[in-house]
Amino acid sequence: MKYNISKEFTHIIDSIEMHLVGKREVIALSLATFFARGHLLLEDIPGVGKTTLAKHLAQVFGLDFGRIQFTSDMLPSDILGINYYNQKEGNFVFKKGPIFNSFLLADEINRSTPKTQSALLQAMEEDIVNIDRETYVLPKPFFVIATKNPNEEVGTFALPTSQLDRFMCSFGIGYPDKASERDILKGKNNTKTTTKTILTQEQIENYMKRAEEVTLSDTLLDFLQDIIDFTRKSGLFEYGLSTRGALSLTAMIKSWAMLQGRDYCIPDDVQMVTGIVCVHRLRFKEGITTIKRINHEIFTQIHSDT
Repeated sequence: MKYNISKEFTHIIDSIEMHLVGKREVIALSLATFFARGHLLLEDIPGVGKTTLAKHLAQVFGLDFGRIQFTSDMLPSDILGINYYNQKEGNFVFKKGPIFNSFLLADEINRSTPKTQSALLQAMEEDIVNIDRETYVLPKPFFVIATKNPNEEVGTFALPTSQLDRFMCSFGIGYPDKASERDILKGKNNTKTTTKTILTQEQIENYMKRAEEVTLSDTLLDFLQDIIDFTRKSGLFEYGLSTRGALSLTAMIKSWAMLQGRDYCIPDDVQMVTGIVCVHRLRFKEGITTIKRINHEIFTQIHSDT
């Protein structure tokens, strides 16, 4: 799929690509997810740059960065925080957990139990957490990148559908191409250096508002609803796209259009992001679910009907 990122955003991608060589599309899609106010699930093997991407995205945005290494013995309080009794003061004091960072990396999220995974649900949906009947508001923006190794099953717990649906997009980073890997082997990726902050909090909020205000024409909305109906009525999937999923798809299409420097959407925007919004939400009744297969089935059928 051809696309042309606006010069307004290329310098952001350039600064991150210094550390994640040859992955401009992955970086651009991550930016679009962030500006769409969504969360991102990176599903890939270890060692391809998932943590590098998260760390340098946070640095570009100038956001407080927290990392949680999920394990089977982790408790919800390890994420949210805990009230402890301060003997000196004679009262209870709340110690905030890592979820109170603006940018949270949830590393290997499927290694924790469902009870611990569920601690993220309310936070990712409402930007608040409830602890001991007290409500705490999370910082804004609040962005979660979770990582998941798709090839390991021993000692892992499948993410429930309700948890997966809180992630706007899901994709992998993949191996670098030969030329990029050669640069990496020469030491040109600079993974240990920091990235300068490029955006202010005001600029971040302005981009998020701009993404929301991108126009989606009635014709394109018809196209979008055809896709949604196809996921529900084709019989290919165990269940169709939820309303939350449809809203996520709409927001991501608009955000991707903004990155192209447009204030309106075109069909290419829809085709670019549909697979990554749907791959973790839809499950084929027969065969493996992949972004490529979802795009093929949906757009081949939609085009044949029009």
